Amino acid sequence: MNHPTGTGRRNAAALLLLIALTLGAAGAAPTPQAVPPGQATHMDNEHLPWGQILSRYVVARPDGLNLFAYSRVTPADRTLLKQYIATLEATRVSALPRDAQMAFWINLYNARTIDIVLDHYPVKSIRDISLGGLFTIGPWKQKNTTVEGRQLSLDDIEHAILRKQWKDPRIHYAVNCASIGCPNLASRPFTAKSLDAMLDEGARSYVNHPRGVSVKNGKLTISRIWQWYREDFGRNDTDVIRHLSTYAEPALQRDLASLREIDGYGYDWNLNDAK
Repeated sequence: MNHPTGTGRRNAAALLLLIALTLGAAGAAPTPQAVPPGQATHMDNEHLPWGQILSRYVVARPDGLNLFAYSRVTPADRTLLKQYIATLEATRVSALPRDAQMAFWINLYNARTIDIVLDHYPVKSIRDISLGGLFTIGPWKQKNTTVEGRQLSLDDIEHAILRKQWKDPRIHYAVNCASIGCPNLASRPFTAKSLDAMLDEGARSYVNHPRGVSVKNGKLTISRIWQWYREDFGRNDTDVIRHLSTYAEPALQRDLASLREIDGYGYDWNLNDAK
């Protein structure tokens, strides 16, 4: 048998190393790849079915209030909605860019809320839908959605994910609880590209509608959202009023400029139903 020469030994060693690396790579688990910032609109196509639902059934009233035509939703669109939610549940949301993640969670919250109301329609208020036990009010604590192996309730999505991870007060103008008193259900899906503009749009729409902010005879009455989640908007009345002024139209800004305290709160839990 001929012994390999120095060059032959080097070639043989290189060949063995190449084989070892190839075999090791074949048996190793794939390394997750970060999603490049340029692919921030990755989920846009997946949100198209939700856009179809919204375009067909959101009714924008002249006074600035959006309603939803629950009674008109066809069986085919009921199926489309459930398929859309199933698509979101099958998504590895943690691999998406941050803006796409936020849009994902807002859309999932709103779609699941509409789905729950449709499953129990007709109802006068979403508070009449009790999914969490005998003494619970509303469906918010029932874990009815699973994403990346984690069972989630609507409360989990809003408070443990959206509010906790983003700490953006405009989230309150994006998630919709199917009530008249709530900020509008947007007439199109949130996407990574449209996210910031739609959050601002939702804030302006709510702040400048009487169910959000009303000043009469020098008295300020606002939605209970700013009472329930005060910590998201500031420490005191002055901070909340400053936040409202950021999104107020000029006439409302002038009214708010002279106010230092909030005189009352209100909220309408009637279903946002376009009958």
